[in-house]
Amino acid sequence: MKLGPLSRALRGHVREIVVHTGQHYDHAMSEAFFDELDLPRPDRHLGIGSGPHGRMTGRMLEALEEVIAEEKPAMVIVLGDTNSTLAGALAAAKMGVPVAHVEAGLRSFDPAMPEEINRRLTDHVSRLLLCPTPVAVANLKAEGIVRGVHRTGDVTMDAVRANLPRALAAPRPPGLPASGAYYLATVHRQENVDHAGRLAGILGALEALSLPVVLPLHPRTAARMAALRRRLDTSRVRVIAPQPYLAMLRLMKEASAVLTDSGGMQKEAFILGAPCITLRRTTEWTETLESGANRLVGTAPAKIRSAVRAIERNRPRWRAARVYGDGRAGERIARVIARFLGAG
Repeated sequence: MKLGPLSRALRGHVREIVVHTGQHYDHAMSEAFFDELDLPRPDRHLGIGSGPHGRMTGRMLEALEEVIAEEKPAMVIVLGDTNSTLAGALAAAKMGVPVAHVEAGLRSFDPAMPEEINRRLTDHVSRLLLCPTPVAVANLKAEGIVRGVHRTGDVTMDAVRANLPRALAAPRPPGLPASGAYYLATVHRQENVDHAGRLAGILGALEALSLPVVLPLHPRTAARMAALRRRLDTSRVRVIAPQPYLAMLRLMKEASAVLTDSGGMQKEAFILGAPCITLRRTTEWTETLESGANRLVGTAPAKIRSAVRAIERNRPRWRAARVYGDGRAGERIARVIARFLGAG
């Protein structure tokens, strides 16, 4: 999703080689994005797959070093805060290749989050730090990083603006409640679904909400629920398969509220005007908290239910463009990279 607007802009300035590590390997959560959004097919697919953080990152490092040695790129661009992001940044930096980090400067200030480690280390080896917001720029300055920092806006805003008309025109998954008559939930984060008590608390809270809940079920969550033999009250929670990007945009846009432990969905809900309840104690998207558009509640059932009731009593209002830009971040990033490389 983030690759789309960036790739289209880059192709006007430089030759691009797309590398897919294989970290996201479920079709609905990976290949479907390339098909649906007409993204450039990966030039290299490493097929790494899942596994413990250390083993996964180590295998990516080894494979990416080979790709960099063969392709001899002028720059390696990494997006976000995944293990793939860190592996790409470390492999390039160790081989003397400049790194550009898209979504630089984000901080949750939660050292227990693997993503927080990934984003901090990536920022400190990057030559270009492409920040979505002023807060991200300030975070880098607080860590002594000021060279190569650019505020560009957020490529997620680009993607949502470009794709929302198509999303609203596409068919909805069958059998779901009407627009505005449901909550949308996603749960996938390791610290939530691998902890039986937290997972049980979240699922119990979803079953007790005033509107039915639509739950696209992540493979990790499905496996943990099966192991716990946890079945949901299907009259309250409508479980569906993981959805492609356009379908998820529409589900978020038409939801009364979004409940999630995803970082990306917090921001997408904010852009789409859907109030968000975040099933975490911290967030890297701190701007979404200021207007009440997003509330951090953790996993306690009582806090989840209370936050949903508060939103329904007094629905917040906000303007996403003031935070994440005008939908032209990809173009700005491409120009910064082209200038750095002397590509004009």
